[in-house]
Amino acid sequence: MATYIALPILGLLVVLETSLTSQMKLLYGAVDLVLLAVIAWAVQERVRTAWQWGLFAGLLVSIASALPAVATILGYLLATGAALILRRIFWQRPLLAMVTATFVCSLLLQAVAMVALLLSGSLIPVLESVNLIILPSTLLNLILAIPVYALISDLANWLYPQELEI
Repeated sequence: MATYIALPILGLLVVLETSLTSQMKLLYGAVDLVLLAVIAWAVQERVRTAWQWGLFAGLLVSIASALPAVATILGYLLATGAALILRRIFWQRPLLAMVTATFVCSLLLQAVAMVALLLSGSLIPVLESVNLIILPSTLLNLILAIPVYALISDLANWLYPQELEI
């Protein structure tokens, strides 16, 4: 069930990201709602479909992005793996895992995108990219991390109800 619900949710987030949140920028950085949803899903304790969500997110974002599809899919799968590792490290504090994973995965995804653009022959000034795109995007992601975590946590609790002890 959780795998089937991933496509409509992530598809809606891709549409929101490309239409609404792309207009709300801090310098040249924009929020990545799909990344936040994947991270929030991966740090949930009972969730077992985090890799599927990461793959679907990479596929859907690669359709809407100008980046090479391999880089986008690889970036979201690396972010999913990092979030799962941080879930194990902060196993008793999922909100701390969410904030830490948001910071790490935002930087990781932006670094993969920058490397892909450099390998494709784009001349990107690295220092300006960090100052004008990567750091503002990471800050916006950190601001929205907790609200997205709350929404995805409710969804996970609905899809994976906690077993009652008798």
